[in-house]
Amino acid sequence: SQKSGIQRYADEHGIAVVFPDTSPRGHNVDGESDSWDFGVGAGFYINATESKWKHWKMYDYVTKELPVYLMEEFPNIDTTNASLMGHSMGGHGALTIFFKNYNKYKSVSAFSPICNPINCPWGKKAFGGYLGANLEAWKQYDATELAKGYKGPKTEIFVDQGTADSFLEEQLLPENLKAAVEANPSIDMRLEYRDGYDHSYFYIASFVEDHIQFHAKHLKAEF
Repeated sequence: SQKSGIQRYADEHGIAVVFPDTSPRGHNVDGESDSWDFGVGAGFYINATESKWKHWKMYDYVTKELPVYLMEEFPNIDTTNASLMGHSMGGHGALTIFFKNYNKYKSVSAFSPICNPINCPWGKKAFGGYLGANLEAWKQYDATELAKGYKGPKTEIFVDQGTADSFLEEQLLPENLKAAVEANPSIDMRLEYRDGYDHSYFYIASFVEDHIQFHAKHLKAEF
């Protein structure tokens, strides 16, 4: 959050920025810290159904618990006028939460999101661990699958992707999401390919202003 430089641009538009954690903490589940792409390193913003990971309810955390906490602790923040943004796994979370809660959020954008997790190694590992072998359950947390079935109001999503990202072809799969969106007249997709940029925070810092401007337009923030 600090490396992105988002604070300055958000302040210019009167937008409060909140950064939810990646996973629950303090449960000391066996194996939770064994790899960076699972457990405490990556909760994937889903509600786990496998009993070992019963505390991994990050979808409910973002959509239910966090707004209540913000209303109680920061009453000057209008939590009914909210948008979503994320990077990589967080981008996956932003997109899927938006598609499933389109009446709750005004807009969504993502840097280098995992767009089709049911078809990439990161997603298969995470979903298999948290959700078991039920492929239909996996699809409920896959942006590409959710875009296919989206029946909400006309909306625009913004996806930002570096062309030199080493995860692009195997893990991120933005073209799969693009194909799903193009088949759904209710969704427009702004897909920006940034020539030569990778998966790093320097890439985010280079273009985060574009994302704040996109959200400010939809939030109609005072500026």
